[in-house]
Amino acid sequence: MTAARYLSLLFPVAAMLGAAVGTGRRARTGAALSFLAAALGVAGLTEIQSGWYSFAAVDGAFRGLPVDLWLGWAVLWGPLPVLLHRRLPLPAALALLLWIDLIAMPALDPLVRLGHHWLHGELLGLAVVALPAQLLGRWTGTGRRLYARVVLQMILFSGLILWLLPTLVFTLGGSGGWDRLLGLPGPVLAGFVQVAAVLGVPAVAAVREFAVRGGGTPFPWDPPVRLVTTGPYAYVANPMQLSMVAVLVLLAAGTRSPVLAAAALGAVAFSAGVAAPHEHDDLRRRHGDGWLEYRRRVRDWWPRRRPFEGIEPARIWLDDDCGPCAATRDLVAGRSPVRLDLVPAATHPTTLWRARYSAADGYSASGVAAVASAFDHVSLEWAYLGWLLNLPVFNRLAQLIADAQIAPPHPAGGAR
Repeated sequence: MTAARYLSLLFPVAAMLGAAVGTGRRARTGAALSFLAAALGVAGLTEIQSGWYSFAAVDGAFRGLPVDLWLGWAVLWGPLPVLLHRRLPLPAALALLLWIDLIAMPALDPLVRLGHHWLHGELLGLAVVALPAQLLGRWTGTGRRLYARVVLQMILFSGLILWLLPTLVFTLGGSGGWDRLLGLPGPVLAGFVQVAAVLGVPAVAAVREFAVRGGGTPFPWDPPVRLVTTGPYAYVANPMQLSMVAVLVLLAAGTRSPVLAAAALGAVAFSAGVAAPHEHDDLRRRHGDGWLEYRRRVRDWWPRRRPFEGIEPARIWLDDDCGPCAATRDLVAGRSPVRLDLVPAATHPTTLWRARYSAADGYSASGVAAVASAFDHVSLEWAYLGWLLNLPVFNRLAQLIADAQIAPPHPAGGAR
């Protein structure tokens, strides 16, 4: 059985290495992301599976899942078809994966014991694990569907950081556990979730800024093409890492795991001592003096009270004849916004139905999103409110409320 296990791992790894020969950096980046997505998905599928299959007790297992089988499965469902995407279209890749599993899964007995409904689990796995892994890898490898791959990356890294990493720590470190967190009284658990959400807002806002303003993703090998100094980056250089560490420390407290707290502090040390020099060299090479000026004024881990002076200059058009709009203008103007011009909507060359924000980098927004973007130019607490309002679901809800209760759309400016 041991030889069969190693052969089952060796074949997909060897095939992946062969397929990687001659591929470009972007293709390899897509393959790496697809491997992470498949590995996370396989682990999650094993946790929720309901009698579809079980594994023999072997050395080198994680929560009952043999690690070599886990890695082989992740390679097969992730990077191998991604690296072969030019010869293997997505429908054909999924059909091939199903065919391989239909042959391989029964042949792995007694390492893998199949239940009566294991095909249900197989089809679910292909739909919720293999398919997203393939989409993420293929879109990354070809530079397509920026917003879709950003969403998939957010799901991937949230799962890795907020579920798989703590689960590894609880399993291998021997301290803490999900049962301690889930065993908290209902109101305490609800408060815990709310605090975690508050701490996570800067990270989500930073990811949005990377996509919308920078044209890239959070993954270091699929980065923004433009230097991003707006949103959370106008206040702190590492908003994603800062949120991640804060949530992990909170999670360590909720699960009573000192090992997880140490892992969070270790992430800070790794980021500062190992990742930061490489990242700084890359950004200096790609963005030159603009990056150097930004780094002189914005710290890695301690946010500024006021935005970076080099934030993209912008204008916001607000209607002086609209009470709520004029109140918003006075609120922003009274706080000395940085590099933001407040302009009467009546002077806009075209008719505006809502407030309009326009930045020098080409970004524009209207309505609640315009006001939220303007808050970036004011101060940290107002910027945080703006980040929250600019998140997709919150933005839609806030716009509906504003249109119905605060300032209905009305014409201003232009030739009327």
